[in-house]
Amino acid sequence: MQALRPLILPLCVLLLIAAVLCRLGVGGPAQASAPPPGTMPFFKSPIIELRAQRAIAGAVVGAAAALSGVMLQCLFRNPLASPDLLGMASGAGLGVMVSAFVGYQTSGVITEVGLAATGPPALVGALGALALTYAFSQRRGIIDPPSLLLVGVIVGVLSASLTQFVQYLLPDRGVSAGRWLLGAINDDVTWTQSTSLGLVVIAAAIITARLAPAMDAASLTDDEARSLGIHLSAVRAWLFVGSGMLAAASVVLAGPIAFVGLLCPHLVRIVAGPTHRTLIPAAAIVGGALVVGADTLVKIVELPAGRLPISVLTSLLGGPLLIVLLRRRETLV
Repeated sequence: MQALRPLILPLCVLLLIAAVLCRLGVGGPAQASAPPPGTMPFFKSPIIELRAQRAIAGAVVGAAAALSGVMLQCLFRNPLASPDLLGMASGAGLGVMVSAFVGYQTSGVITEVGLAATGPPALVGALGALALTYAFSQRRGIIDPPSLLLVGVIVGVLSASLTQFVQYLLPDRGVSAGRWLLGAINDDVTWTQSTSLGLVVIAAAIITARLAPAMDAASLTDDEARSLGIHLSAVRAWLFVGSGMLAAASVVLAGPIAFVGLLCPHLVRIVAGPTHRTLIPAAAIVGGALVVGADTLVKIVELPAGRLPISVLTSLLGGPLLIVLLRRRETLV
């Protein structure tokens, strides 16, 4: 593993490129029925553009979820912290559904909510779930790791249950507004949506990467970090808000996708070690490759009832692999 550390970032980039190329070569013929709006001039085929839009959206979703996982694991000093296990993904979905319900009560019309309308409620829901998890898992200001995971699961279950309840209150049971909750990248995703959230993810990654040395120190005890001159309150404030923002961005584009924020940081740590300067970009790239690869498999596997949600594939792939990693004791548990 030591020999691979200098090559980890180029290998991750090659992995992402391979996943995108595979995605460009896979897709159903039904997608070619009409060119998408806002066709880019360098795409001569509308089919390739549709696939490229989904590939970019998948890369953004995976990078956001993986980077959010890295930030949460540093914030709580717990390698099992992730947006889905701490209830952030479910909380963001609840925020989107409540926003749709409020819109229906105000206008009396069910409309498919756009990106500008889903972003703020998703962010509020993600941060609200994280705040509840933080508040109920600490004892005298200190995070208790077992309580953290237990409270996070409870918050996630409650958020998911409330989401289903709000869906039931809508006349169409939330079908129009609940596409994010299935964990799938829709064919109607636009370049504007992908690039807008992509810029948010890139900006968050740059800010977080600049804090990499402080995050390394923050992984130590509070006294050790302060002795190194680290302002823990400022670092933790960014980790808290930034992870919620990234979890919200992921949910807005594709709904809650399980295991990406938990698994990708572990995979990178095995090869590159725990240093955040390498972990931050590598985990984001691997997360993008994982979601794009899962979306490719979704298009390949045809079932009588339709295509599987991406979250099902990431759970089927990530769950067993994570168990293997934990049994090998390569991760910090």
